[in-house]
Amino acid sequence: MKIMISASEAMEKGIWKELLRLFGRDEDEEFWPQEEFILTEEQALLLNLIKK
Repeated sequence: MKIMISASEAMEKGIWKELLRLFGRDEDEEFWPQEEFILTEEQALLLNLIKK
């Protein structure tokens, strides 16, 4: 299963910094609010976005 989340959704949920870490991205990079990230089920579980 793949889960998509936008940058703005990640910020609203308070997981933005963890998401950046998972993808090896830098906080100083520019991001569009609607930029989407595709998470694996394991990543979504780690971020508490879904429950098993």
